[in-house]
Amino acid sequence: MAMRELRYFGDPILKSVCDPVTVFDEKLEALVRDLLDSVKPAGRAGLAAPQIGVGLRVFSYDVGGLTGYVINPEIVELSEETHEIGEGCLSVPELWFPTKRAKHAKVRGVDVHNEPIEVEGEDVLAQCLQHETDHLDGILYLDRLTAERKKSALREARDKDWFWKR
Repeated sequence: MAMRELRYFGDPILKSVCDPVTVFDEKLEALVRDLLDSVKPAGRAGLAAPQIGVGLRVFSYDVGGLTGYVINPEIVELSEETHEIGEGCLSVPELWFPTKRAKHAKVRGVDVHNEPIEVEGEDVLAQCLQHETDHLDGILYLDRLTAERKKSALREARDKDWFWKR
């Protein structure tokens, strides 16, 4: 099992748009295995490649007994029905805030053999799909908070030991 070191809020890679995967080789398979291994510990629902320092469009998920990954994901469907759901992030540990998300989401991408795959879900899985796809576009869930909540979150984050120190 290859657990990769996490990157934390303040690290520039988390605010960078990831490159699409164009080479489907053993290195990509190793990255996917690392993402799947690194999302397994309790309390984790998803993990995007930039969270382990890799600027490629890949994420893994482990929600409600459903585990997998998506390469080059695109959100192709979001329900009009939304809700505020408690959200946290491995790259912003210890902070949870209500975040507005679509109740249903569908992503389309490919697997390690460049074959099409689709993942869709409700509630927590929908939230995970949106959250992880956001990571690949350089968006943290903090960016989706109301102005007041974001201000509070940023203040709290700056006081944490893990905050990226320059």
